[in-house]
Amino acid sequence: MSAITIILIIVVAFLAGMEGILDEFEFHQPLVACTLIGLVSGHLKEGIMLGGSLQLMALGWANIGAAVAPDAALASVASAIIMVLALDGGATSTTNAINTSIAVAIPLSVAGLFLTMICRTIAIPMVHFMDAAAEKGDFAGIERWQVAAICLQGIRIAIPAAALCFVPSSVVTGALNAMPDWLSGGMAVGGGMVAAVGYAMVINMMATKETWPFFALGFVFACVSEFTLIALGVIGVVIAIVYLGLKDQSKNSGGGSNTGSGDPLGDILNDY
Repeated sequence: MSAITIILIIVVAFLAGMEGILDEFEFHQPLVACTLIGLVSGHLKEGIMLGGSLQLMALGWANIGAAVAPDAALASVASAIIMVLALDGGATSTTNAINTSIAVAIPLSVAGLFLTMICRTIAIPMVHFMDAAAEKGDFAGIERWQVAAICLQGIRIAIPAAALCFVPSSVVTGALNAMPDWLSGGMAVGGGMVAAVGYAMVINMMATKETWPFFALGFVFACVSEFTLIALGVIGVVIAIVYLGLKDQSKNSGGGSNTGSGDPLGDILNDY
C-alpha cells in the first residue's frame, strides 16, 4: 500500500470508531466503512460486495441499555483491510478473499467489544474531570474532555487498522492460498449462513401477521431474473406507499365508526 492509501484508511478507521459510539453519520456500518476503504484502496467493487454481506450480518445488532452489540466498526474496517491485502497480492480469487474476510469478521467484532470496554474504562476518570470543570464553569474544558473521550473510540480502531496496513500483501495472499479447499469452502458456507442469521434476527424483531405477506411476495419477485435490485427497490417503495395510503384512507373513512384497527390488511386477516 502507498502512504496516501494507508493514511486514508486510518482516517476512515478513526471515523468508524467514533461513529460506533456517536451513531450519527453511520461510518461504522459495514456497508459504509467497507465501501470507503475499498474506494481509497482502489477496490471499490469488492468493498461494496464485502460491505453488503457484512451489513446483512449486522442488521440485527443494536446497543440496548447496558447491553453492547458486537463491534461492527472493527469488524468492518479490519476485514476490509484483510480483503484489500489479499487482492493486492494478486494470487487469490476475489471470491476467496471476500469469503475469508466475512469469516474473520465475527471474531473481530468480539475483539472490538474488549477494546471498547478498555476505552470506556479509561473514560471514567474523564467524567470526573468534566465534573470539576463544570463546577468552575469551564465549558470549554468540558468540551475538551468530551472530544478526548470520543477520540479514544476512534483510536481503538485506527491503531489496529494501521497495524494491519503494514502487513505485507504476500503474507495474507500466501495464507489464503495455503488454506485447503475444505476450509475455504467452509468459510464460504459459514459466511453465507452468518448473513442469513443477521437477516433472520431483523425479521424476528419486525415480523407481524401484517408483514408476512410482503415477505413472501419479496421471494416471488426475487425469482424473476429480469428484475434488478433497483427494480425490486422501486417495487418495495411503491407497495409501501400504497399500503400507507390505504391505511390513512381506512382511518379517515368509515362514517365515524370506530370499528377496524386502521390497518386494512390486518382487518382482512382478522376476518379470516
